[in-house]
Amino acid sequence: QVQLVESGGGLVQAGGSLRLSCAASGSIFAINTMGWYRQAPWKQRDLVAHMPSGGRTNYADSVKGRFTITRDSGKNTVYLQMNSLKPEDTAVYYCNARVVLTSRTPPEDYWGKGTLVTVSS
Repeated sequence: QVQLVESGGGLVQAGGSLRLSCAASGSIFAINTMGWYRQAPWKQRDLVAHMPSGGRTNYADSVKGRFTITRDSGKNTVYLQMNSLKPEDTAVYYCNARVVLTSRTPPEDYWGKGTLVTVSS
């Protein structure tokens, strides 16, 4: 029904930058929130940043001042600009969207397959 496709991951040196993109497609009535989570090896999946429609963005403390989330609602796309990357930012980054499929159904969470970001020291 709904697909989230991420792109933009890769290998970068510490101090470098990457920009992640995530496009949602399918039978979508509305998207309430789009955001990014990450999961490092042997760790749980944690919130990086998310952006509700018309609401305040939220960032993990560890990325404040370095990462910026933006959203193109017309394209159902969310971006994550990552600057001043650190080795501890290494993780698989997952896109998340809280999607409303019809005017009569509650929102549901959808996830992308993830994109790997590796930051070398």
